[in-house]
Amino acid sequence: MSRLVMKFGGTSVANIDRIRNVARHVKREVDAGHEVAVVVSAMSGKTNELVAWCTEASPMHDAREYDAVVASGEQVTSGLLAIVLQGMGIQARSWQGWQIPIKTSDAHASARIEAIDGTEIINRFKERKEVAVIAGFQGINPETGRITTLGRGGSDTSAVAVAAAVKADRCDIYTDVDGVYTTDPRIVPKARRLDKIAFEDMLELASQGAKVLQVRSVELGMVHNMPIFVRSSFDKPEDIDPHANQPPGTLICSEEEIMENHVVTGIAFSKDEAQISVRQIEDKPGVAASIFGPLADANINVDMIVQNVSEDGKTTDLTFTVPAADYARAKDTITAAKAKIGYARLDSATDVAKISVIGSGMRSHAGVAAQAFSALAARNINIRAITTSEIKFSVLIDTAYTELAVRTLHTLYGLDQV
Repeated sequence: MSRLVMKFGGTSVANIDRIRNVARHVKREVDAGHEVAVVVSAMSGKTNELVAWCTEASPMHDAREYDAVVASGEQVTSGLLAIVLQGMGIQARSWQGWQIPIKTSDAHASARIEAIDGTEIINRFKERKEVAVIAGFQGINPETGRITTLGRGGSDTSAVAVAAAVKADRCDIYTDVDGVYTTDPRIVPKARRLDKIAFEDMLELASQGAKVLQVRSVELGMVHNMPIFVRSSFDKPEDIDPHANQPPGTLICSEEEIMENHVVTGIAFSKDEAQISVRQIEDKPGVAASIFGPLADANINVDMIVQNVSEDGKTTDLTFTVPAADYARAKDTITAAKAKIGYARLDSATDVAKISVIGSGMRSHAGVAAQAFSALAARNINIRAITTSEIKFSVLIDTAYTELAVRTLHTLYGLDQV
């Protein structure tokens, strides 16, 4: 017998029929003798509707009341799933974040989980064989007693955190895809599903644009060494053997559990990028701080940074990227600090994309990035900026070449299906 946490996203619980389908997945695991906690998202589109209502009520709304409103979506889903499970003869009850409790920071709309007490849920597993149906995405700040939410994709984080708190054997993330692929199959039809992927590689894929999992959920999995299994909720529940070693999907686990590491695991891309170049700044100590300090104060994340020094060494150009959503604020922030920075010109572009090549195998292989640069050059794809780390490198290119670049690199590193 195992203890499982099963998480279902918005498309998986979009209506009552799909909630019934989710209940059949849960029943399959209960009938197999497993102890089960289920974490659910709001029904598809519901969170967007609630956010829109908050904005319509007041564009400058109180973040605490915003959380009170948007957290209601998951409350509805958890109650409905508990009702359906009870109708199938399964002991079940719904839990809101504050009832467990899931204790968080007070950063409303983007709170971080600080502690979860899983004692009561574990007791109910043992004493009542009860399924816990938990509203994801939400918690409570113990100092204020206010409901908090964890930010978009927060139900993934809730699920992994709950799995760690109840000492689960695995956290299953059910979604509308059947696993993690080497890249987006809509861009590269030859992309293949990975049976296993290391936490580190998945963390890079998620942070560089892959939409399968929220970054914080992978971080939590890595910290607690909690295996995360990504699988499809649209597979027929009755066609899956709950006792199989690994049904269809992708297991995210520690690197030690993966027998064979490929040099490159996957290719991620993001079109939600903007490039800003600060031209002809005096090359002296403190210049970078005068640019990136105000951006940090404005909570704007800077990603790729490239510095070019003039031939005479007197001036320098600094180019960096920010999320497209922060583009206007970043420009305004730099413009406001012009007197302190002392630059001659500000250039910017929004028609850029970031392509990232990720793989733990890069640690022990030289020349991986050089291969990519040659392949992209052969396709006449110009590289605007480059960043590297131990298991990843990223290039910034014109958006128009995104798909060509992804397909080229996917084939280059032998990731196409055989």
